[in-house]
Amino acid sequence: MEPETKKKIIIIGPAYPYRGGNALFVTQTFEVLKNNFDVKIFNYSLLYPSLLFPGTTQFDKSEKQVFKVPNERLINSISPLNWYKVSKRIIQEKADLIIFDWWHPFFGFCHGAISSIIKKEYSNKILFITENVVSHEANKVDKFLTKIGLRNASMFLALSKNVEEELERFAKGSKIYRSELPIYDCYKNDDIPEISKFKSQLGINKDDQVILFFGYVRKYKGLDILLKAFPKILEKFPNTFLLIVGEFYDNPANYFKLIEKLNITERVKLINQFVPNEDVAKYYLSSDVVVLPYRSATQSGILNVAYGFNKPVIVTNVGGLAEFVIEGKTGFVIKPDSEDEIVKGYEEYLSKKDEVNFIENIIEYNRKNSFDNLPELISQIITEK
Repeated sequence: MEPETKKKIIIIGPAYPYRGGNALFVTQTFEVLKNNFDVKIFNYSLLYPSLLFPGTTQFDKSEKQVFKVPNERLINSISPLNWYKVSKRIIQEKADLIIFDWWHPFFGFCHGAISSIIKKEYSNKILFITENVVSHEANKVDKFLTKIGLRNASMFLALSKNVEEELERFAKGSKIYRSELPIYDCYKNDDIPEISKFKSQLGINKDDQVILFFGYVRKYKGLDILLKAFPKILEKFPNTFLLIVGEFYDNPANYFKLIEKLNITERVKLINQFVPNEDVAKYYLSSDVVVLPYRSATQSGILNVAYGFNKPVIVTNVGGLAEFVIEGKTGFVIKPDSEDEIVKGYEEYLSKKDEVNFIENIIEYNRKNSFDNLPELISQIITEK
């Protein structure tokens, strides 16, 4: 008896050599599906035009590759002629499911055009996985582009309850499935320096409690609120150190000025750079708790990286962040836009850190992460369609 032929899936999304959370998510999706399905990634030959990208580079310059999976760089995000050629290639593949990774309205015309051209061939076989629905700073143009981008979806896979609720405006009766972001434990490695020595290099004393803010910096991330809360934290807990690591998409001078104005320079280390994969571990392992003081969010890969290192979190109750925190066990949920709430959340963490086994609780939570059930869910989706 011949073995059953695997169902074919095409994922349209960023992967290596691109960097960042979206490339990481597509990579993890490939990894979790590859044993059950014949999976192809159609990557971008051009992701963002350089003029529209606020960072130093879109490409992964790390020595350790966590995004490197087989993919074809086919899609030019701003070329209608390319969209037509890619669509014809997708039709030729005769796949069982087409998955679009959706995270930003910029791709509205690109995704809308490709899904429109292939729609006849792939009726009821176009799945949009929505990391976000509209951007955090959404305006009328973003909403219009999102409507264009999602209009040909046969069904959706939302990665949080918050995103699922937002999708109701765009789904037009299409079925919405649920999963969540994977736990990102792929940054662990054995080649990290001795942590005590590394902390000393950063200016951290061996008895300090270390708060970590990690990831690129934009206004909606609320770093300014955390900085303004920090003097109040130091008043109560002077052995606290704030470690800020990530590339600034906002003007970093404003944050440096704020740190000086608040007179907290000696207790803050700010590292303004995109962190290569091989260096991620040493920053997380140097910290005690990870703070996400966001003004707005859907879900966050930063939270799932923290859980990958078994670190508790303090998150604001915005978007879907609170969905992924078990209060008092894996972290703490606080009200947004409040310096005092950050102080309160940190105080709660310190009051429980010796009596609550955060590591064990996070390990148990990670075991129940629904992303690992994605092959079963995708099989269900294919069968139903």
